[in-house]
Amino acid sequence: MQAIEAVPAQDAQRLVILGTGGTIAGRAALAGDNVGYVAGQVSVGDLVDAVPMLKHLPLDVEQVAQLDSKDMNFDVWKALAVQVAFHLGRSDVMGVVITHGTDTIEETAFFLQSVLKPAKPVVLTCAMRPATALVPDGPQNLSDAVAVARQVGAQGVVVVCAGQIHGADDVTKVHTYRVDAFDSGDAGPLGCVEEGMVRLFRPWPGACLAGSFDASAHDRVQASLVLPRVVLLTSHADADGLMVHALLAQAASGMVQPLRGIVVAGTGNGTLHKNLEIALLEAQAQGIRVVLSSRCVRGRVLAHLGQRFSEVSSLSPVKSRIALALDLLPG
Repeated sequence: MQAIEAVPAQDAQRLVILGTGGTIAGRAALAGDNVGYVAGQVSVGDLVDAVPMLKHLPLDVEQVAQLDSKDMNFDVWKALAVQVAFHLGRSDVMGVVITHGTDTIEETAFFLQSVLKPAKPVVLTCAMRPATALVPDGPQNLSDAVAVARQVGAQGVVVVCAGQIHGADDVTKVHTYRVDAFDSGDAGPLGCVEEGMVRLFRPWPGACLAGSFDASAHDRVQASLVLPRVVLLTSHADADGLMVHALLAQAASGMVQPLRGIVVAGTGNGTLHKNLEIALLEAQAQGIRVVLSSRCVRGRVLAHLGQRFSEVSSLSPVKSRIALALDLLPG
């Protein structure tokens, strides 16, 4: 496929780089330690300064959060969505880049794509090695992310890591420490970045048809103090319904946020251990929405005759949880 050159620097509009912490901003006591580090220690401004090829570009740099992405939460997502929406609405901004931790980057990407459907590129990037590593991967990933954000015609939320461009709906972290830790399953990556040039394999994610982002969906999220409570469970050998019963009892006590939904990561084609299935049917009868997904990295759940749950998801379990929670928002 023919390579598509990035926009020449002298013709580029402004880019905004937002920092949220993560391994890309991590520090370790020893340069040779790629796993015993503390995430979210280096400012996004310092990360940008460490990439010489970015110095000549018109950039706005902001620190939205500084955390280990395993601790990502709805409040940070809302704050991030506000800043992204604001900058997308600027006529002088071509795209937004977000530095993020790898642990939940796929969830944040999916959330932003679902809520904003941006008509301009929103590119999340990360690192598997801390900034203090002997050979950090963050600078190259950040450089590649900027190349994607400057690409003419780019739109939607994507994740860029190890030279690959992944769509928000498909990307999944599949390795614990390798620098090429992400995969897009059956769909495959959207494209790749080769020496600053974008090569596209399939279309960019879908975008809103009017405006620079979906204002109605964004406003609906911002009006909510919390996401509706949706719990993720997994079916496995020797499973039982105790967790479901505990959740129902807790919800009935009125002591916590009401339980609205359960996403279950089933085996194979969304199949469930019979004991867990019985408990989930009880939950469904009490008005709790139950959505079937699969533990499998590839493939999707296919509905079939005799299936006792009407809602199935082609998304990963963690993204299915976000999709159901967003669907349960008022309005």
